[in-house]
Amino acid sequence: MTDGILVGAASPRSIAGSAGRPGSASETDDQWWRRAVIYQVYIRSFADGNGDGIGDLAGVRARLPYLVDLGVDAIWFTPWYVSPLADGGYDVADYRAIDPTFGSLDEAERLISEARDLGIRTIVDIVPNHVSDQHPWFQAALASEPGSPERARFWFRPGRGEAGNEMPNGWLSNFSGPAWTRTNDPDGTPGEWYLHLFSSQQPDLNWGHPDVRAEHEAVLRFWFDRGVAGVRIDSAALLVKDSALPEVPLQPGPGEHPNTDRDELHEIYRGWRAVADSYPDARILVGEIWLPDIERFAKYLRPDELHTAFNFDFMARPWDAPSLKASIDSTLAAHAPVGAPATWVLSNHDVTRPVTRYGQEDSSFAFATKRVGTPTDLELGRRRARAAALLCAALPGSLYIYQGEELGLDEVQDLPAHQLRDPMYLRSGGEDPGRDGCRVPLPWAGTSAPFGFSPAGATHEPWLRQPGRWAGLTVEAQQRDPGSMLDLYRTMLRIRRTDPALGDGPLRWLPSAPDVLAFERGDGFVCLTNFSPSPIELPAGGSLVLASAELSGARLPSDATAWLRLDRSPTRTSPSGDRRRGGDDGME
Repeated sequence: MTDGILVGAASPRSIAGSAGRPGSASETDDQWWRRAVIYQVYIRSFADGNGDGIGDLAGVRARLPYLVDLGVDAIWFTPWYVSPLADGGYDVADYRAIDPTFGSLDEAERLISEARDLGIRTIVDIVPNHVSDQHPWFQAALASEPGSPERARFWFRPGRGEAGNEMPNGWLSNFSGPAWTRTNDPDGTPGEWYLHLFSSQQPDLNWGHPDVRAEHEAVLRFWFDRGVAGVRIDSAALLVKDSALPEVPLQPGPGEHPNTDRDELHEIYRGWRAVADSYPDARILVGEIWLPDIERFAKYLRPDELHTAFNFDFMARPWDAPSLKASIDSTLAAHAPVGAPATWVLSNHDVTRPVTRYGQEDSSFAFATKRVGTPTDLELGRRRARAAALLCAALPGSLYIYQGEELGLDEVQDLPAHQLRDPMYLRSGGEDPGRDGCRVPLPWAGTSAPFGFSPAGATHEPWLRQPGRWAGLTVEAQQRDPGSMLDLYRTMLRIRRTDPALGDGPLRWLPSAPDVLAFERGDGFVCLTNFSPSPIELPAGGSLVLASAELSGARLPSDATAWLRLDRSPTRTSPSGDRRRGGDDGME
């Protein structure tokens, strides 16, 4: 840094005034999604209202005031539909009913309405690539003959080789192992094979069939009619397959992969957008799109397709200034031509929690490298997670928060084997630890499990074991601690909600050292993240708004982020006495 900065107490608390929420979500704001803070609820693990050890709608309804205080604009629910729960609800048996484990359709409608009255919109999860093997369509297909109309809704094919004993092709499941399972005919003899890009309990739908398209558009209307503000589309790039079912090329070119990012997808999403746009207030479409080609990714965000999509590139990057800057630049550049806002995500129900990931030598994320037993410095990880939260919240666009992220929860890597449910763990024979470690029920209060997750006197333990070390991370404990992660998130979101510089809009990079990220939002709002091993000087002529760590005088420590408000007066005097023009701050 070239100068010092005059600040008050070196505290991670904001010195800006607090601000309440604006009007309720019933107010019309068709652009709310461009800057929204969206909180992901993994319903099984959020709050247990009836004492059976599993989160439910009653638990969420009771905790709505917590989400209001946190300052979120919308809740995204992972699937709450009737399901055998072979994959945490992503194996849907009935889209128009709530699984009894979680509650009822009437209760879901009340929750949507109550949340909206409190200023919080609801987004539901749609899983269009596949259904449960217990879905009526698939059960009818199994009971039908090869070539039947019922089987045409799926990908049934005869096997290759003598007696059809070989799979139709060599495609692999995203959950390890083959992507094909053979059926048995009614007489018990081996029959056709069916495709499943995930578990065998999740047969893929044939999106070339008109029934499939019509059904999903009807499901959209069903939930939009009940007041949901949008849908999150699971595995949004996988729906369409090349009907010839060719092998996957070693290096497929754009649009050449036989089961991912097919060009025909865009027609489907134009149809969905037409459904969404037929409602008087904004109903948004959010895609889960894992694509390395950022330009192909952006095609889904053209004005007549999806509103936004998850930006997984940033989340997968290591804690490294040049790498994250490159991700930010490429993301904003790809979104600009289509006029869509970027989304910023640090975690979700599928990936290692940031506190654990950032505390490891390799702090990037990839499913292929996820392993138990990796040495982890949780103190370092928590410090970096705090810094990452402020960095993300200052970037242009919308922000997603996965439940427990605001508490600084770490990945639970020592769950008992008998509790593990994730098919990624089961299908890999335990080689992949799976995703249960980031799905452990939240700690709300008290000093021992279930930490207020279940009501007092509940006789059932939480469905996944909570670690004793979380006693200091409960909502109750953090509400008493002005330096807690929860306090940081609440303050951060208050400022983000009320400061016009934040949310959607432009970003301007400021000069900085290679291991420092510095950018300006609006007129004089600066975000500064120090990735270097040593403290750095803050720029002169401004005031501290919020910091992720204690400052030492005017120095920002390693692995920390500060928000600053710079003085934009025409001239000002630096500590060395020379006069400078406002806006010429160097971040060196």
